[in-house]
Amino acid sequence: MLDKILRALRGPSAPAIVIQPQGGETAKAAILDQYIRTAPSDQNALDLFKGEWWSSMPPERADLVAGQTPLFIDPRMHFAVEALGGVAGRSVLELGPLEAGHTYMLEKAGAKEIVAVEANARAYLKCLIAKEVLGLAASKFAYGDFEEYLRNPPRRFDAVIACGVIYHLKNPVELILNLAKVTDRVYVWTQYFIAERVAAIAHMKHRFRQSEPAEVGGFRHTLNRYEYGDFLDTARFAGGSDNYSSWLSKDDLLGALRHAGFTGITIGEDDLGHANGPCISLVAKKPSAT
Repeated sequence: MLDKILRALRGPSAPAIVIQPQGGETAKAAILDQYIRTAPSDQNALDLFKGEWWSSMPPERADLVAGQTPLFIDPRMHFAVEALGGVAGRSVLELGPLEAGHTYMLEKAGAKEIVAVEANARAYLKCLIAKEVLGLAASKFAYGDFEEYLRNPPRRFDAVIACGVIYHLKNPVELILNLAKVTDRVYVWTQYFIAERVAAIAHMKHRFRQSEPAEVGGFRHTLNRYEYGDFLDTARFAGGSDNYSSWLSKDDLLGALRHAGFTGITIGEDDLGHANGPCISLVAKKPSAT
């Protein structure tokens, strides 16, 4: 595991360590570049991924420099917590925590336990840094694929947060159906497919190559293939684990949730004009949810 972490920090193309004598002196081994020579600080930890952070730190840590997006004060989470009926004293499963911004907000809202599953190695390490820097105590970050986790879930949760993940999956309906195994309440924020809308966005229209019918668990729907393309050529990539994903239409998204038993749906935002295509924010509950 340590070797994987070091490779993640140094990058997949880092050269092998070579020590070459020069003028009677021994050249410094490359591994020594992984050591720091200043006093400990939270900024030092953040700077392990300098230039890669999406998120700015919360206002109470305005002294820290990370990214630009205010995910630690995201209004989507305020809606989610309210529409879920609160998370105080509840267990929460979070899918794809990215940099722990929403995890932080859920803990601040009183969740008694948060299990956040992250498959991206660099994002996972950033979550651990954020946990240490911000003192998160109720949150556990698990390194692994949440799709695999949900295929054979070991337990149930009072709520699930699926923010910014469904449109990054190849088989989104399978995940939605599997959510029903672990919870009666789920928050979703996702992009969705409207052909004419994405066709009007210059940086998006060429990424959709084909649409094909599919059926999972008795639910018929259409998968609209989205190619990541050049988005994959950066360490800041925050999408799915393959070269492409599948977007659902709004009707298929809502239909899949209802098919899974989440029949009580509260929509908080439905933005047709988002820069990357239509998006929707919602909480879906089973009738048994109280």
